[in-house]
Amino acid sequence: MKVAVIGATGFVGNHITNELVNRNIQVLGISRKEKTSAKSNLAYAAVDITDIAALAGILKGYDVVVNAFSAGWTNPNIYEDFISGSKAIQEAVKQSGVKRFISIGGAGSLYLPDGQQLVDTFPADNPFVPGAKAARDYYHLLKEEKELDWVFFSPAMDMHQGITTGRTGQYRLGKDEPVIDEHGRNVLSGEDLAVVIADEIENPKHHQERFTAAY
Repeated sequence: MKVAVIGATGFVGNHITNELVNRNIQVLGISRKEKTSAKSNLAYAAVDITDIAALAGILKGYDVVVNAFSAGWTNPNIYEDFISGSKAIQEAVKQSGVKRFISIGGAGSLYLPDGQQLVDTFPADNPFVPGAKAARDYYHLLKEEKELDWVFFSPAMDMHQGITTGRTGQYRLGKDEPVIDEHGRNVLSGEDLAVVIADEIENPKHHQERFTAAY
């Protein structure tokens, strides 16, 4: 199997790349900057994701594309850049002929028991709001996609570099609501997010829908 990971040098993309490589899957890591690899089943390519034709050409022949693109949390234009970048990636995947497309979003679009989406409960001055809204709004755009066998993954609300659980290989799946543990928390490490995505690649369970996971 051959998998292309877009955003392979970012926090999420790096974990996914490492997990796939450790499973002996052939991986192409796509990022903004050139990078070399000493591993036989991992190569890197520097591509401007807004160059749809160039990206499509590189993706041809792959079995799965994982979109872990980030517009940068400190980017003042994060909303616009995330939406436009994600749409460009989606179009490049279509032009490449690859059918399986896994897009990593955010937890902000998950629904709480009262029917609200998580992002709508954040204070207006929360710095993560623009990025969370961008991921939420891109998910609504992706739901209109009919050609690709797509899936949108929403991580846990607590999924960041401060989670030190590491790789446990354990998780529970959900769809549109956060997966809550016995302590009322919604937590997943970056390493176990990668396990979730790698498991979905090897044994697809979700098609043209969103899913989530946590401990």
